[in-house]
Amino acid sequence: MELPLSSSAAPGSSSLDHREARRARIAVGILFFTNGALISNLLPRYPEIKDDLGLTNTAFGAAVAAYPLGALLLGLTAGMLIRRFRSSRVAIAATVITAIGLLLVGVAPGWIVLALALFLAGAMDAITDVAQNSHGLRVQRLYKRSIINSFHAIWSIGAVIGGVMGAAAAALGVPLLLHLTISAVLFSVAAVASYRWLLAGPEPTPDAAPTVAEPLAGSLAEPLPASTASPSPAASPSATAKPGGTAWRYATLLALVVIAAGGAIVEDAGSSWSAIYLSDSLGASAFVAGLGFISLQGMQFVGRLLGDRMVDRFGQRAIARLGGALALVGMGAALAFPSIPGTIVGFGLAGFGVATLIPGAMQAADELPGFKPGAGLTIVGWLLRLGFLLSPPLVGAIADASSLRFGLILVPVAGLLVLIFARVLATRTTTRTATPGVDR
Repeated sequence: MELPLSSSAAPGSSSLDHREARRARIAVGILFFTNGALISNLLPRYPEIKDDLGLTNTAFGAAVAAYPLGALLLGLTAGMLIRRFRSSRVAIAATVITAIGLLLVGVAPGWIVLALALFLAGAMDAITDVAQNSHGLRVQRLYKRSIINSFHAIWSIGAVIGGVMGAAAAALGVPLLLHLTISAVLFSVAAVASYRWLLAGPEPTPDAAPTVAEPLAGSLAEPLPASTASPSPAASPSATAKPGGTAWRYATLLALVVIAAGGAIVEDAGSSWSAIYLSDSLGASAFVAGLGFISLQGMQFVGRLLGDRMVDRFGQRAIARLGGALALVGMGAALAFPSIPGTIVGFGLAGFGVATLIPGAMQAADELPGFKPGAGLTIVGWLLRLGFLLSPPLVGAIADASSLRFGLILVPVAGLLVLIFARVLATRTTTRTATPGVDR
């Protein structure tokens, strides 16, 4: 839907009334919801798939690793696709193909087809992830305040609902193919329907797009003094946020990747291994085994629901450090003193802890100067998949060598890494109030 230009708007921009801005926000929320719900429908069926195909922990972990492998190999195309076809169209098309890939899991007769189906789904999920975050950050610029965590909260709602659907289907013995067909059709239709409310026009360039927060201050150096911590919107990003030039930019980007990958490792532990750990190691029933993932995603939703206000008040750095500590202590205690209730609580604390890590790292990367539109976001979105790629086979190999309990020690280790690297995030953000507007 084309939007009328405002007579008072600067060149390259237009005014967007509040109703249309809210519609765009709802549409992006639908994309995040469907993305979370699609993969989460499959996760509670993992123990069944593993048993039906007769896979060891190592073989199953390797098959699951095909999902992030697909993301790594094809994820870097997201930025180019967004610039060519727009983030809205790319997000929807990739969502539909993700659903098809997950549907193929339901007909997999063996390890190879399972891995190929997950590879396709993972590749499309990575492209969806970058595209919907790119569009979400575009909508955030209309509001002049942080709303990106609310989109990830909606993703968590979708993940919880998808997890409940999957756990209920497993408990009721619904055939896997029928279950995945219903999921694919339902959420693909929802994603396609959101298109008419998404923002029109190509992606805005960095010099045209207004910012919602001050440039990253300090990153690998000490925070900027108060006199320079809130630069004028007209100030050049290179003059206010490039203390170390090219080396600083790439060092900061690498640290943001570590933070995002830490969040990815924790999320993967909940999605790939929580049901298997609770059922095989702790003897939980099929439905209760699904509660580990639901707990993680449920508490992640709460963290993301509160995340924007917490970040605006305390800054990304403080919230990330708190999150790393919760993942370290929560899952560390659950593994040290194993029990079904303690493990479910531990996954919940870890989920709350990592709630803002990936959106925070993506926003910081998207605002780094010196990169093409969407490039920093694409790189972080691509490389964080290393956490998803390396985590499943590593945990599976440790589990086969000793036990899954020891394999899951990777979760508190990820929390420790977040604590170490959180200093690259901004200490505070600057909230500006303005009438929403959109760059054409």
